Amino acid sequence: MQVVYLEDNPRKHCISLPLRSKSDTCSTHLPFGNSKQLHAAVTRIQVPRPGFNYTFAHICILNNDKTCIVDDIVHVLEELKNARATNRTNFAITYPITHLKDGRAVYNGHQLGGVTVHSKDRVKSAEAVQLTYYLQSINSLNDMVAERWESSFCDTVRLFQKSNSKVKMYPYTSSSLREDFQKTSRVSERYLVTSLILVVTMAILCCSMQDCVRSKPWLGLLGLVTISLATLTAAGIINLTGGKYNSTFLGVPFIMLGHGLYGTFEMLSSWRKTREDQHVKERTAAVYADSMLSFSLTTAMYLVTFGIGASPFTNIEAARIFCCNSCIAIFFNYLYVLSFYGSSLVFTGYIENNYQHSIFCRKVPKPEALQEKPAWYRFLLTARFSEDTTDGEEANTYDSHLLVCFLKRYYCDWITNTYVKPFVVLFYLIYISFALMGYLQVSEGSDLSNIVATATQTIEYTTAQQKYFSNYSPVIGFYIYESIEYWNTSVQEDVLEYTKGFVRISWFESYLNYLRKLNVTTGLPKKNFTDMLRNSFLKAPQFSHFQEDIIFSKKYNDEVDVVASRMFLVAKTMETNREELYDLLETLRRLSVTSKVKFIVFNPSFVYMDRYTSSLGAPLHNSCISALFLLFFSAFLVADSLINVWLTLTVVSVEFGVIGFMTLWKVELDCISVLCLIYGINYTIDNCAPLLSTFVLGKDFTRTKWVKNALEVHGVAILQSYLCYLVGLIPLAAVPSNLTCTLFRCLFLIAFVTFFHCFAILPVILTFLPPSKKKRKEKKNPENREEIECVEMVDIDSTRVVDQITTV
Repeated sequence: MQVVYLEDNPRKHCISLPLRSKSDTCSTHLPFGNSKQLHAAVTRIQVPRPGFNYTFAHICILNNDKTCIVDDIVHVLEELKNARATNRTNFAITYPITHLKDGRAVYNGHQLGGVTVHSKDRVKSAEAVQLTYYLQSINSLNDMVAERWESSFCDTVRLFQKSNSKVKMYPYTSSSLREDFQKTSRVSERYLVTSLILVVTMAILCCSMQDCVRSKPWLGLLGLVTISLATLTAAGIINLTGGKYNSTFLGVPFIMLGHGLYGTFEMLSSWRKTREDQHVKERTAAVYADSMLSFSLTTAMYLVTFGIGASPFTNIEAARIFCCNSCIAIFFNYLYVLSFYGSSLVFTGYIENNYQHSIFCRKVPKPEALQEKPAWYRFLLTARFSEDTTDGEEANTYDSHLLVCFLKRYYCDWITNTYVKPFVVLFYLIYISFALMGYLQVSEGSDLSNIVATATQTIEYTTAQQKYFSNYSPVIGFYIYESIEYWNTSVQEDVLEYTKGFVRISWFESYLNYLRKLNVTTGLPKKNFTDMLRNSFLKAPQFSHFQEDIIFSKKYNDEVDVVASRMFLVAKTMETNREELYDLLETLRRLSVTSKVKFIVFNPSFVYMDRYTSSLGAPLHNSCISALFLLFFSAFLVADSLINVWLTLTVVSVEFGVIGFMTLWKVELDCISVLCLIYGINYTIDNCAPLLSTFVLGKDFTRTKWVKNALEVHGVAILQSYLCYLVGLIPLAAVPSNLTCTLFRCLFLIAFVTFFHCFAILPVILTFLPPSKKKRKEKKNPENREEIECVEMVDIDSTRVVDQITTV
């Protein structure tokens, strides 16, 4: 099988070749010729500059002997070639450590993949080999040359691939991850345009009705214009202040869509509740009084949540910029809704009061003038005039709206039906069961492939890693940073005990074995131990490469001491996964604190794992702070503390379900999903708070009556925003990117579970859980007694006496 694996480190360029062997030994039949040919082609790459052509030899990292550092597998393949040329059969490649002709032991656990071994670790066959090239990064000129060398490196490998179709090669450079990450934006463009078209269409349909005067299609379009203006304003401010764009910004428009559309639809719903005989100013004032309080509170909640995420408390730059962009966009969206969208509502209100067509803004003729017109013309100009409406029908002029009619006439009665409630409760128990099953399986994901587009070098890189190069962990540096008694046998035992269970690439172990082979005790006096180390062991050709692993220091009496040293450890693993490596890292860190020997451990991948851990911890920590702040803040604003109780329980239920189903949908808990979960808290409060406040503050009637009333008042706006949000998310599922796939699944689950709670769970649970809504009968007292005044009226024409009874 043909695969490739490449590691991601700054200025590190890797390529792997699949190697297959049909014989029993790898020493005679491995196709090493391809590897050598490619290695020669790579080292001949030239980067032309004015007056000079740079090659790999000019920009590579150098050894002490001023030669380029190359992988040890290259030396192994050279000796394999020489053995074949001289028909020697005594050279065998062992795994994971091979001994070269000069006696030097080299580690090849990360350079050979898919290895099958004989007895005594002799390699029988290998399916893949990895070659790594290290470049310097010391100044701007060097960086520029190295960047151009990377591009030529990839072109060279692709050309070599065309002439060697039997092997598969994938180049991977230090810029591959960045390019693949930004590729998501490019591949998402046409899908985002499709999403925009669908949302515009749905928003217009949601605001339309058969009555051409009371229909508001322009408000649906202008609501999206308001959101777009806020998003563009935020993007412009981020750009002007030097912010860097990244693909996580793709989630900002959908955050704005979920929050902004609900606010605009809620204003439109409030407009429908006003009386048509009122002046436009009075109707607008009633709309602002009815809808702006809740919209202001939810906007403040968004600002607090994302404001804390944009603060220095968040140490992940991408998350901080994302939160900053979201915070700015939400702030300007609030201003634009107050001003721009409010003005648009006033404009359409005057159009409605003047009986003008909601689309063409022309005066609509009365039905009598339309009798001679064609049927399609009469259909387009269908409208109800005030003089045609009796006093009893005046309040129902907007009932012809499809969603209003659906909720009032059908859904509210159905969901509160006694026979429906048990099934809803049963369905909720099933929901909790599956959510719990997923919650118990939640895993923290830090795979690089989760944030890049599909069919990229990074995906191929990680796939090959998991399949062929996962037998051993990354090489871990074990650094002893103080002078210890290396000559003391008890200290030797401690050091060997700390590194027990690892594959060791260690000068210390090699030196002890060297002494034993010379029949010299390892417990030498300090001076003898150090002198033999410097003058004998490190002078031997097979051990001379260990000179870089030891730092000597001379004291005032010319005594030499080892002040610091390093060793390299590799753990045997069944599968290279981040959780296993993180557990290993934490174990070594705890050991470094409690051990007698002071040491530290390091690998470049540990930096990423530490950043990954903080990428989960920081947003969760910030969200907890913002949640506590909001609960404290809202306690002084809400009219009843029961609203906070219900809202907290609803948010917990929604977030629990989203996390559980997210895990069942194979979404891991990474930085993207955590940011979506934080947004889910805001989205849930945005949609559920008006319903709960209307229900809790209702008096005099039964719980069922107030549940119906809450759904009739706020259900249409929730349903409209949900439909627009859903059609906007659907194209996101088709984007060939793992980042957008995670984004779609998380946002879809948040919207669906919240909708499920708003229209099923809360309407049912609120109807039978205490406290009761029935008003207690008040005892009558003398102050509250009714006075009856009787007035005698005489009808002159009929001489009848009429008593008019008036209650005072």
